[in-house]
Amino acid sequence: MMTERDKMLAGELYDPMDPELVRARDRARDLCQDLNATREAQADGRRRILVELFGSGGETVWMQPPFYCDYGSNIELGERVFFNFNCVVLDVCRVTIGDFTLFGPAVQIYTATHPMDAMLRRRQEFARPIEIGSDVWVGGGAIVCPGVRIGSRSVIGAGSVVTRDVPDGVLAAGNPCRVIRAL
Repeated sequence: MMTERDKMLAGELYDPMDPELVRARDRARDLCQDLNATREAQADGRRRILVELFGSGGETVWMQPPFYCDYGSNIELGERVFFNFNCVVLDVCRVTIGDFTLFGPAVQIYTATHPMDAMLRRRQEFARPIEIGSDVWVGGGAIVCPGVRIGSRSVIGAGSVVTRDVPDGVLAAGNPCRVIRAL
């Protein structure tokens, strides 16, 4: 029998109030609060928190707090990923980010989504994984929606709302985000 966590990670409907999931979110929120309270001179303490928070990649991530996430453990980072101030990652499903990817300030990454049926929405939700390649630059204020894949070496313009996959090596921008040209 699948646990609610198993259902969540599989992209199936699940109960977000499951005690195991509530504890996991509380853990991540406490770690984010600790991270966001660090000062620049506390690099070693900040690094310890990042290693504990993320599923992988906390050893080399470059982070400008504040940062917020749902679980942290569902975020898998490549080498030297950069998050600028005020980034939010709703990592209900896996968020995979490649090496040397950069996020401008206030970028939001949402795997979480909700059923269209109002009665079902009262007690269950679901999610879709997000994959962002290597050497991607996501401009400030962009929103990456559930289930999206952004290809390696692409640039997402500031303020874009990424609702569909973006191929490798392009400039894409707008709401909804669309390819502007190859890079």
